[in-house]
Amino acid sequence: MDGIFLQQLINGLTLGSVYGLIAIGYTMVYGIIGMINFAHGDVYMISAYLAAIGLAVLAFFGVQSFPLLILGTLVFTIVITGVYGWTIERIAYKPLRNSTRLAPLISAIGMSLILQNYVQIAQGARQQGVPTLLDGIIKFHVGTGYVQLTYTKLFIIVVSLLGMGVLTYVIQRTKLGRMCRATQQDRKMASILGINTDRVISYVFVIGASMAALAGVLITMNYGTFDFYAGFIIGIKAFTAAVLGGIGSLPGAMLGGMILGIAEAQFSGLVNSDFKDVFSFSLLVMILIFRPQGLMGRPHVAKV
Repeated sequence: MDGIFLQQLINGLTLGSVYGLIAIGYTMVYGIIGMINFAHGDVYMISAYLAAIGLAVLAFFGVQSFPLLILGTLVFTIVITGVYGWTIERIAYKPLRNSTRLAPLISAIGMSLILQNYVQIAQGARQQGVPTLLDGIIKFHVGTGYVQLTYTKLFIIVVSLLGMGVLTYVIQRTKLGRMCRATQQDRKMASILGINTDRVISYVFVIGASMAALAGVLITMNYGTFDFYAGFIIGIKAFTAAVLGGIGSLPGAMLGGMILGIAEAQFSGLVNSDFKDVFSFSLLVMILIFRPQGLMGRPHVAKV
């Protein structure tokens, strides 16, 4: 039992770190403009295809070194996915910024369907994949059995934490981060003080898409397969992670991703893997009922 628990803990940390990266996109957009970008999961899906394309192009030109392969793929995927994030904001959100709250929600759902069908037509409906890039396993003996940590999972955890750390530094210590925090606190006052809030909102979409791109590369490395519908389930789970941690809270998104990933992995290993999705969505319902502001979120207080 201890071996199963520790093995699922490793699997949960791997999965949770990726959930956290995607959840950052949800929580940043909500924190800035108060809307949920339901096309964000499909941005992640596009990044998985871009990662495969980047790997194929580099392999075609004879690049075999893992550091060069992964670095080139990350740069290519993050840049192109960032462009997608910027375009989505300009097309689906900016024209509706001062409309009713329902209009951007419908627009986001429509954008999600457009991205799914666009990829299905461009790349086909069949499941696609990439070969294993990083071989090797570290084994730990626990009792009568052992726990294994693949180099790929170790790489995913380290890179995810590094990405979260860099983003935290950007938000807390840089001029761009200060502008984002000012826009989040009071968009009208930030505009009066000379901050170009339209540009800041576009930056937030680009940053969120870049985090989704990082997650797309890492998940593609881990599982090796993906399809045009891959963004739906993982997008909902990342949204669950954002709500769990506190929608609008950057540390909350990271914490929520880790908690959800570990809880889902433990449920799969100790109870039944067939119902892990049911467990995740039930957790979302329970959070919304008993603590809608999340673990690190603040309850909304109406100003009168």
